[in-house]
Amino acid sequence: MKISELYLSARRALLQTEDAQTAGMIARSLLCHYTGQTPEAMLSHMEQYVGDEVCHAVDAALGRLLRGEPLAYILEEWDFYGMRLHVTKDVLIPRDDTCAVTALAIKQALFLQQAPRVLDLCTGSGCIGLAVATRVRDARVTLADISPNALNIAKKNVTSQKLSARVSCVQADALGEPPAFLGKFDMIISNPPYITGQEMLQLPESVKDYEPHLALFGGDDGLDFYRAIAKNYAEVLKPGGYLCFEFGMGQGDAVSSILEANGYTILERTRDYNDRERAVMAQYGRKED
Repeated sequence: MKISELYLSARRALLQTEDAQTAGMIARSLLCHYTGQTPEAMLSHMEQYVGDEVCHAVDAALGRLLRGEPLAYILEEWDFYGMRLHVTKDVLIPRDDTCAVTALAIKQALFLQQAPRVLDLCTGSGCIGLAVATRVRDARVTLADISPNALNIAKKNVTSQKLSARVSCVQADALGEPPAFLGKFDMIISNPPYITGQEMLQLPESVKDYEPHLALFGGDDGLDFYRAIAKNYAEVLKPGGYLCFEFGMGQGDAVSSILEANGYTILERTRDYNDRERAVMAQYGRKED
Protein backbone atom coordinates (compact mmCIF):
# COMPACT_ATOMS: atom_id res chain seq x y z
CA MET A 1 0.00 0.00 0.00
CA LYS A 2 1.21 3.52 -0.76
CA ILE A 3 1.81 5.93 2.12
CA SER A 4 -0.88 8.19 0.65
CA GLU A 5 -3.40 5.34 0.66
CA LEU A 6 -2.50 4.30 4.19
CA TYR A 7 -2.79 7.89 5.37
CA LEU A 8 -6.26 8.31 3.81
CA SER A 9 -7.41 4.98 5.24
CA ALA A 10 -6.21 5.90 8.73
CA ARG A 11 -7.72 9.37 8.54
CA ARG A 12 -11.05 7.95 7.41
CA ALA A 13 -11.12 5.51 10.34
CA LEU A 14 -10.32 8.28 12.82
CA LEU A 15 -13.18 10.44 11.55
CA GLN A 16 -15.44 8.13 13.58
CA THR A 17 -14.28 9.87 16.74
CA GLU A 18 -12.29 12.96 15.69
CA ASP A 19 -12.83 16.10 13.65
CA ALA A 20 -11.11 16.29 10.27
CA GLN A 21 -8.10 18.32 11.43
CA THR A 22 -7.38 16.11 14.46
CA ALA A 23 -7.90 12.93 12.42
CA GLY A 24 -5.34 14.13 9.89
CA MET A 25 -2.84 15.07 12.59
CA ILE A 26 -3.12 11.69 14.33
CA ALA A 27 -2.90 9.79 11.04
CA ARG A 28 0.31 11.65 10.17
CA SER A 29 1.74 10.95 13.62
CA LEU A 30 1.06 7.23 13.27
CA LEU A 31 2.61 7.01 9.82
CA CYS A 32 5.70 8.95 10.88
CA HIS A 33 6.11 6.72 13.92
CA TYR A 34 5.77 3.39 12.11
CA THR A 35 7.71 4.36 8.98
CA GLY A 36 10.44 6.15 10.94
CA GLN A 37 10.16 9.22 8.71
CA THR A 38 9.90 12.88 9.62
CA PRO A 39 6.68 14.67 8.58
CA GLU A 40 8.62 16.47 5.85
CA ALA A 41 10.12 13.25 4.49
CA MET A 42 6.78 11.48 4.57
CA LEU A 43 5.07 14.27 2.61
CA SER A 44 7.72 14.05 -0.10
CA HIS A 45 7.36 10.25 -0.36
CA MET A 46 3.57 9.85 -0.35
CA GLU A 47 3.70 7.57 -3.42
CA GLN A 48 6.23 5.27 -1.79
CA TYR A 49 5.01 1.78 -0.89
CA VAL A 50 5.17 0.41 2.66
CA GLY A 51 5.17 -3.23 3.68
CA ASP A 52 2.53 -5.31 5.43
CA GLU A 53 4.29 -4.89 8.78
CA VAL A 54 3.72 -1.13 8.76
CA CYS A 55 0.11 -1.54 7.58
CA HIS A 56 -0.65 -4.04 10.35
CA ALA A 57 1.01 -1.82 12.97
CA VAL A 58 -1.06 1.18 11.90
CA ASP A 59 -4.25 -0.90 11.89
CA ALA A 60 -3.52 -2.18 15.40
CA ALA A 61 -2.84 1.36 16.62
CA LEU A 62 -6.11 2.58 15.08
CA GLY A 63 -8.00 -0.15 16.94
CA ARG A 64 -6.47 0.96 20.23
CA LEU A 65 -7.25 4.62 19.50
CA LEU A 66 -10.86 3.86 18.62
CA ARG A 67 -11.21 2.00 21.94
CA GLY A 68 -10.17 5.20 23.71
CA GLU A 69 -6.47 4.65 24.44
CA PRO A 70 -4.47 7.91 24.34
CA LEU A 71 -2.12 8.41 21.39
CA ALA A 72 0.84 9.04 23.70
CA TYR A 73 0.66 5.52 25.14
CA ILE A 74 0.48 3.99 21.69
CA LEU A 75 3.49 5.94 20.43
CA GLU A 76 5.18 5.59 23.85
CA GLU A 77 6.48 9.13 23.45
CA TRP A 78 5.19 12.67 23.83
CA ASP A 79 6.53 16.18 23.35
CA PHE A 80 6.77 18.56 26.30
CA TYR A 81 8.63 21.86 26.57
CA GLY A 82 10.74 21.13 23.51
CA MET A 83 11.66 17.61 24.65
CA ARG A 84 10.51 14.28 23.24
CA LEU A 85 9.88 12.10 26.29
CA HIS A 86 9.30 8.39 26.72
CA VAL A 87 5.90 7.66 28.33
CA THR A 88 3.99 4.52 29.25
CA LYS A 89 0.88 3.78 31.29
CA ASP A 90 3.09 3.98 34.40
CA VAL A 91 3.16 7.79 34.15
CA LEU A 92 0.78 10.61 33.37
CA ILE A 93 0.94 12.04 29.87
CA PRO A 94 2.65 15.46 30.07
CA ARG A 95 0.07 18.14 29.30
CA ASP A 96 0.20 21.73 28.15
CA ASP A 97 -1.40 22.72 31.49
CA THR A 98 1.85 21.76 33.21
CA CYS A 99 3.79 24.32 31.18
CA ALA A 100 2.47 26.92 33.67
CA VAL A 101 4.21 25.47 36.72
CA THR A 102 7.26 24.63 34.62
CA ALA A 103 7.66 28.19 33.35
CA LEU A 104 7.11 29.58 36.86
CA ALA A 105 9.80 27.29 38.28
CA ILE A 106 12.30 28.07 35.52
CA LYS A 107 11.80 31.81 35.95
CA GLN A 108 12.60 31.57 39.67
CA ALA A 109 15.42 29.05 39.25
CA LEU A 110 17.29 31.37 36.88
CA PHE A 111 17.72 33.79 39.81
CA LEU A 112 18.91 31.23 42.34
CA GLN A 113 22.49 30.96 43.52
CA GLN A 114 25.06 29.19 41.37
CA ALA A 115 24.42 25.46 40.77
CA PRO A 116 21.04 25.41 42.54
CA ARG A 117 19.61 22.11 43.79
CA VAL A 118 16.07 21.46 42.59
CA LEU A 119 13.73 18.62 43.63
CA ASP A 120 10.90 17.53 41.32
CA LEU A 121 8.59 15.61 43.66
CA CYS A 122 5.93 13.27 42.20
CA THR A 123 7.99 13.48 39.04
CA GLY A 124 6.31 10.82 36.90
CA SER A 125 8.00 11.01 33.49
CA GLY A 126 10.38 13.64 34.87
CA CYS A 127 8.99 16.27 32.51
CA ILE A 128 9.11 19.28 34.86
CA GLY A 129 12.51 18.61 36.38
CA LEU A 130 14.05 17.83 32.99
CA ALA A 131 12.63 21.05 31.52
CA VAL A 132 14.25 22.98 34.39
CA ALA A 133 17.56 21.21 33.80
CA THR A 134 17.52 22.05 30.09
CA ARG A 135 16.84 25.75 30.73
CA VAL A 136 18.91 26.30 33.89
CA ARG A 137 22.24 24.94 32.69
CA ASP A 138 23.96 24.71 36.09
CA ALA A 139 20.98 23.31 38.03
CA ARG A 140 21.37 19.99 39.85
CA VAL A 141 17.98 18.29 39.65
CA THR A 142 16.61 15.34 41.61
CA LEU A 143 13.57 13.50 40.25
CA ALA A 144 11.59 11.74 42.99
CA ASP A 145 8.57 9.45 42.88
CA ILE A 146 7.13 6.66 45.00
CA SER A 147 6.54 4.44 41.94
CA PRO A 148 9.55 2.33 40.85
CA ASN A 149 7.96 1.96 37.41
CA ALA A 150 7.61 5.73 37.04
CA LEU A 151 11.24 6.18 38.09
CA ASN A 152 12.31 3.74 35.37
CA ILE A 153 10.60 5.95 32.80
CA ALA A 154 12.15 9.08 34.32
CA LYS A 155 15.61 7.46 34.15
CA LYS A 156 15.14 6.68 30.46
CA ASN A 157 14.22 10.31 29.84
CA VAL A 158 17.25 11.55 31.76
CA THR A 159 19.42 9.43 29.47
CA SER A 160 17.63 10.39 26.25
CA GLN A 161 17.97 14.09 27.11
CA LYS A 162 21.69 13.57 27.89
CA LEU A 163 21.31 15.01 31.38
CA SER A 164 22.77 12.19 33.49
CA ALA A 165 25.58 14.42 34.74
CA ARG A 166 23.17 16.82 36.46
CA VAL A 167 19.93 14.88 37.01
CA SER A 168 19.41 11.92 39.36
CA CYS A 169 16.38 9.80 40.30
CA VAL A 170 15.37 8.65 43.78
CA GLN A 171 12.40 6.95 45.38
CA ALA A 172 10.48 9.11 47.85
CA ASP A 173 6.97 9.20 49.29
CA ALA A 174 5.45 12.68 49.01
CA LEU A 175 2.91 11.79 51.73
CA GLY A 176 5.58 10.83 54.26
CA GLU A 177 8.80 12.15 55.71
CA PRO A 178 11.54 12.93 53.18
CA PRO A 179 14.43 10.43 53.04
CA ALA A 180 17.37 11.57 55.14
CA PHE A 181 19.81 11.24 52.24
CA LEU A 182 18.10 13.94 50.16
CA GLY A 183 19.99 16.87 51.67
CA LYS A 184 18.88 20.47 51.17
CA PHE A 185 17.31 22.09 48.11
CA ASP A 186 16.94 25.62 46.83
CA MET A 187 13.59 24.74 45.26
CA ILE A 188 10.98 21.99 45.33
CA ILE A 189 8.58 21.66 42.42
CA SER A 190 5.60 19.34 42.50
CA ASN A 191 2.66 18.46 40.30
CA PRO A 192 1.09 16.10 42.84
CA PRO A 193 -2.12 14.06 42.51
CA TYR A 194 -5.00 16.50 43.03
CA ILE A 195 -8.17 14.85 41.67
CA THR A 196 -10.92 14.67 44.31
CA GLY A 197 -12.87 11.54 45.13
CA GLN A 198 -15.93 12.87 43.31
CA GLU A 199 -13.91 13.94 40.28
CA MET A 200 -12.35 10.46 40.02
CA LEU A 201 -15.82 9.11 39.30
CA GLN A 202 -16.30 11.62 36.48
CA LEU A 203 -12.98 11.32 34.65
CA PRO A 204 -13.05 10.79 30.89
CA GLU A 205 -12.57 7.12 29.97
CA SER A 206 -9.28 7.93 28.22
CA VAL A 207 -7.93 9.06 31.61
CA LYS A 208 -9.82 6.73 33.98
CA ASP A 209 -9.10 3.56 32.03
CA TYR A 210 -5.49 4.21 31.04
CA GLU A 211 -3.63 6.75 33.19
CA PRO A 212 -2.25 5.68 36.61
CA HIS A 213 -4.70 6.38 39.44
CA LEU A 214 -1.72 6.61 41.81
CA ALA A 215 -0.78 9.83 40.02
CA LEU A 216 -4.31 11.22 39.94
CA PHE A 217 -6.14 10.71 43.26
CA GLY A 218 -5.34 13.40 45.81
CA GLY A 219 -7.72 12.34 48.59
CA ASP A 220 -11.38 13.14 49.14
CA ASP A 221 -10.83 16.89 48.72
CA GLY A 222 -7.82 16.57 46.40
CA LEU A 223 -5.48 18.32 48.85
CA ASP A 224 -3.76 15.48 50.75
CA PHE A 225 -0.44 15.88 48.95
CA TYR A 226 -0.31 19.65 49.39
CA ARG A 227 -0.78 19.29 53.15
CA ALA A 228 1.88 16.60 53.43
CA ILE A 229 4.48 18.26 51.20
CA ALA A 230 4.07 21.73 52.71
CA LYS A 231 4.45 20.28 56.21
CA ASN A 232 7.04 17.52 55.78
CA TYR A 233 9.29 18.68 52.96
CA ALA A 234 10.06 22.10 54.44
CA GLU A 235 12.90 20.38 56.28
CA VAL A 236 14.74 19.71 53.00
CA LEU A 237 14.47 23.33 51.86
CA LYS A 238 17.32 25.74 52.48
CA PRO A 239 16.38 28.90 54.46
CA GLY A 240 14.42 31.09 52.09
CA GLY A 241 13.89 28.15 49.73
CA TYR A 242 11.01 27.96 47.28
CA LEU A 243 8.08 25.57 46.82
CA CYS A 244 6.27 25.58 43.49
CA PHE A 245 3.00 23.67 43.05
CA GLU A 246 0.69 22.86 40.18
CA PHE A 247 -2.94 22.55 41.29
CA GLY A 248 -6.34 21.73 39.84
CA MET A 249 -9.03 24.11 38.67
CA GLY A 250 -10.43 26.12 41.57
CA GLN A 251 -7.86 24.87 44.11
CA GLY A 252 -5.65 27.98 44.16
CA ASP A 253 -7.04 29.55 47.33
CA ALA A 254 -7.03 26.29 49.27
CA VAL A 255 -3.45 25.43 48.25
CA SER A 256 -2.27 28.96 49.09
CA SER A 257 -3.92 28.73 52.51
CA ILE A 258 -2.14 25.43 53.20
CA LEU A 259 1.19 27.01 52.26
CA GLU A 260 0.63 30.06 54.44
CA ALA A 261 -0.44 27.90 57.39
CA ASN A 262 2.91 26.09 57.11
CA GLY A 263 5.10 29.19 57.14
CA TYR A 264 5.31 30.00 53.43
CA THR A 265 4.83 33.39 51.78
CA ILE A 266 2.95 33.38 48.48
CA LEU A 267 5.02 35.12 45.80
CA GLU A 268 3.07 34.46 42.63
CA ARG A 269 0.07 32.61 41.25
CA THR A 270 -0.11 32.02 37.53
CA ARG A 271 -2.44 30.73 34.79
CA ASP A 272 -2.15 28.10 32.08
CA TYR A 273 -2.72 28.44 28.34
CA ASN A 274 -6.49 28.12 28.88
CA ASP A 275 -6.42 31.09 31.29
CA ARG A 276 -7.14 28.84 34.27
CA GLU A 277 -5.20 29.46 37.47
CA ARG A 278 -2.79 26.55 37.64
CA ALA A 279 0.39 27.19 39.68
CA VAL A 280 1.78 28.93 42.75
CA MET A 281 5.27 29.92 43.88
CA ALA A 282 5.92 30.34 47.62
CA GLN A 283 8.99 31.01 49.79
CA TYR A 284 9.69 29.33 53.11
CA GLY A 285 11.12 31.15 56.14
CA ARG A 286 13.73 33.89 55.80
CA LYS A 287 16.92 33.62 53.80
CA GLU A 288 20.11 33.82 55.85
CA ASP A 289 22.28 36.89 55.32
